Amino acid sequence: METPTLLFLLLIAMAAALVQGQGTRVGFYSRTCPQAESIVQKTVNSHFQSNPAIAPGLLRMHFHDCFVQGCDASILIDGSSTEKTAGPNRLLIGYEVIDDAKTQLEAACPGVVSCADILALAARDSVVLTKGLTWKVPTGRRDGRVSLASNVNNLPGPRDSVEVQKKKFADKGLNDQDLVTLVGGHTIGTAACQAFRYRLYNFSTTTANGADPSMDAKFVTQLQALCPANGDASRRVALDTGSSNTFDASFFTNLKNGRGVLESDQRLWTDASTKTFVQRFLGVRGLLGLNFNLEFGRSMVKMSNIGVKTGTLGEIRKVCSAIN
Repeated sequence: METPTLLFLLLIAMAAALVQGQGTRVGFYSRTCPQAESIVQKTVNSHFQSNPAIAPGLLRMHFHDCFVQGCDASILIDGSSTEKTAGPNRLLIGYEVIDDAKTQLEAACPGVVSCADILALAARDSVVLTKGLTWKVPTGRRDGRVSLASNVNNLPGPRDSVEVQKKKFADKGLNDQDLVTLVGGHTIGTAACQAFRYRLYNFSTTTANGADPSMDAKFVTQLQALCPANGDASRRVALDTGSSNTFDASFFTNLKNGRGVLESDQRLWTDASTKTFVQRFLGVRGLLGLNFNLEFGRSMVKMSNIGVKTGTLGEIRKVCSAIN
């Protein structure tokens, strides 16, 4: 009677290790390349010291990769019509960090660590460098061989309604709490004026300044000074005013106060179905509280297992910007 019980417990443990049942697991490289995570972490840290903007850049890159063809590093491939060239990806930064880590890993463990895993690890390390909590990243992804700009049509956009955002996340196996949590990644980083300037001028006839009525009036004035109607559309503005370099829940406080920069972000507060999650992250009395940093790691693990390629699928690229 003892043996079946032990076997059952072993199977349960194995199932827990295979996060989302897709073949990735924590410590995948523990025998084949035990220094893999350390090499990635040190590389991200080195680049971060000279350019802190790579932290939100790498986090966005991982997100954009996973939402198109799954988390397979297809966003890294060079070419005239690859994902990298699509509109939403043209302003991403941090590719050189992944290339640097890959070069070091190929020297230490040739042909072992995938670019997809490097990107997943770098996203986690970026959050930690901006004072967020760490989490264990399941690894074992393989790299995709297909990268087409034409496939970049289902990324969440800055003008999306909550219903559209919900559908895009649900299509990837992510629920409403994951949606609010992962959008909270906007607590670090910036957006170009062109992504939200339309909210500041001739947006509504119900406000004296013509701006989006869901925005705080003083905040509108601040943004108009940063993004004049005919000014530089590429100028970058912090997505989490007052705390854009620290990974924390202040982003949600800004939403509550009408200080969300992107319309899609602000809608998470004005829509009742997502507002509850924002309130829970803020610790509103009467609601079961949620720890943003803790939940972010959990949702990232779910997201990082979207459409992963394991086993005989995909490949281990020698160079992240080109298929073998």
